[in-house]
Amino acid sequence: MIDSGVILEREAPGFFCNEKQEQRTAIVLRESGCMESGSMDILIREYKREDAAAAAAIWNQVVEDGEAFPQTELLDPVSGDRFFREQSYTGIAVDADSGEVLGLYILHPNNIGRCGHICNASYAVRKDLRGRHIGEMLVRHCLDKGKELGFRILQFNAVVSTNEYALRLYEKLGFVRLGTIPGGFLMKDGHYEDIILHYHLL
Repeated sequence: MIDSGVILEREAPGFFCNEKQEQRTAIVLRESGCMESGSMDILIREYKREDAAAAAAIWNQVVEDGEAFPQTELLDPVSGDRFFREQSYTGIAVDADSGEVLGLYILHPNNIGRCGHICNASYAVRKDLRGRHIGEMLVRHCLDKGKELGFRILQFNAVVSTNEYALRLYEKLGFVRLGTIPGGFLMKDGHYEDIILHYHLL
C-alpha cells in the first residue's frame, strides 16, 4: 500500500481560514504573512490531466528525499497521470491566481472487502513552499473528502518516526497513534527508522 508522508518542515508565521465555495470539490484558503509577496489564495481542487508534469515533479521530490514515502521509483508525466487518475481522489493545491501547482494528496482504499471503508492517503508539498501550512490544508481537505466519498476511517500505515513535523500535525488534527513498528522504514542512507501507525475517524 502507498502510505502517508506529509512533508511539512518548520512552522511559519501566519494564519489561514476556510471559505465555503460553490464548487463541491474545491476550497479556497488564504495564507497571510508567510510569503514575501504578502498573501496568497490557495485552491484545492481535483486533479486534471494538465497537472501531470507539475504533480509528478512534486511527488518525485518527496521520493528523492527518501524520508517519508516508501516508493523508490520516480514518476514521469505519463506514469504520473495514470497514477493520479487511478486514485479514489487526487487533490491538487494551486495558487488561485496563477494556477501554479503547490502540492497534492492522493486518497484511496487502505484495504478491500470488509475493510474497504478504511482509506489511506499521501501528501506532498513543493520543496520551496514547505512550512507554509499547505500540508495542513491538504490533510484537512483530505479528511473532508474521505468522508464525502463514504470512507469511515483514514489510516496511515507508515509515518516515519523522524518526520516530527508530520507527527506534530497529525496530533494537532486529532489522529490517534496505534503503535510503532521498529525499523519499518529504510532511509535513503541505508539505516532503518521506526514507523508509527495512525488513524482518524471520519
